[in-house]
Amino acid sequence: MCLGAIVDAGVLLKKLSEELKKIPVKGYEIKAKKVKRGRFSSTKVDVVQSPKSIRQGGQSLKKWKEIEKIIQKSSLSQDIKQKGLEIFKMLFDAEAKVHGETLNNVHLHELGGIDCIVDIFGTIIGLNMLGVEKVYSSSINLGSGSLKTEHGILPVPAPATTEILKGVPVYSTDISSELTTPTGAAILKKLSSGFGIIPHMKIEKKGIGAGSKNFKDRPNVLRLFIGEEWSSVHDKIDETVTLIEANIDDMNPQAYEYVMGKLFKAGALDVFLTQVLMKKGRPGIKLSILCKDDDKEGLIKLIMKETTTIGLRFHEVKRRVLQREIKLMDTEFGKVRVKFSRLGDEILKATPEYEDCKRIAKKLNIPLIEVMRRIKL
Repeated sequence: MCLGAIVDAGVLLKKLSEELKKIPVKGYEIKAKKVKRGRFSSTKVDVVQSPKSIRQGGQSLKKWKEIEKIIQKSSLSQDIKQKGLEIFKMLFDAEAKVHGETLNNVHLHELGGIDCIVDIFGTIIGLNMLGVEKVYSSSINLGSGSLKTEHGILPVPAPATTEILKGVPVYSTDISSELTTPTGAAILKKLSSGFGIIPHMKIEKKGIGAGSKNFKDRPNVLRLFIGEEWSSVHDKIDETVTLIEANIDDMNPQAYEYVMGKLFKAGALDVFLTQVLMKKGRPGIKLSILCKDDDKEGLIKLIMKETTTIGLRFHEVKRRVLQREIKLMDTEFGKVRVKFSRLGDEILKATPEYEDCKRIAKKLNIPLIEVMRRIKL
């Protein structure tokens, strides 16, 4: 379904096949056809092994070491190799855990090795061809009921699918069928930057990939929307974040630097301190943390453990930030990272990275402010 959506969105099957030939796997071909799923016209892509390859046993590719070796031998870019191997590792780790085996001994029981290679690397390569830089997914429909496997009848979702999708928002409907396979789950989890509603975007292309089954009451399709983040000057994006606050008046001030460092590592978007006057005229510190809602609970637990507070408060707030991009620029001191802040297409600010300036100042033994002044942008 991933491949179907990618081909439907405009990737030529011939070009996709040519890229996949960089992986030394033979005895298969990829076919695409237009089908109807419900009232949707969609593209169905199949990986078909040649009869000769099947009779002769083909390439096994059922174990981690076999997959890893053949991918490392491929002439794909290192970035694509790495992403694909990470997806395969996720898949093998899940299978090993649910079957009580080691990584190097577990087999891809229900899954064909060639199918998996084409599905996983075809998806990565196809998204790359479409110029996709970030992927966002909806919550994942797992399906329901049961499925027949080498290990007998198993409930849906399959155990490996459940293991892979830990920490991912999922749901189930009344369709008695497996709607998410372990391979699909691993692809979505690894490639997705987030899960939930469609991000604020301008849709430029769409693709609809068809599943094998055709349900009566709803289309069995995967829809792919491709476009740019909506960020024009007239349509500013307001982001909802969580603000956590705690008033503290009995902690050694030396501890704040340590606590702030741990909060940033735990996902805080910003951490800042404000001097406050508390009841009975006691001076204190208000610790404030901005974070995404998904990181809230972990940060609250960290604050309770690492500070002397016995309570805190939190609520949602809106924030608006400029788009930021870091580029490596040539200066009289050599290459320096520079942060550019934009509002739409207009650059409002350009600032050399502090750590780079500090490094130069130490190396040349000149004042930091002199370095920052001389790096003219």
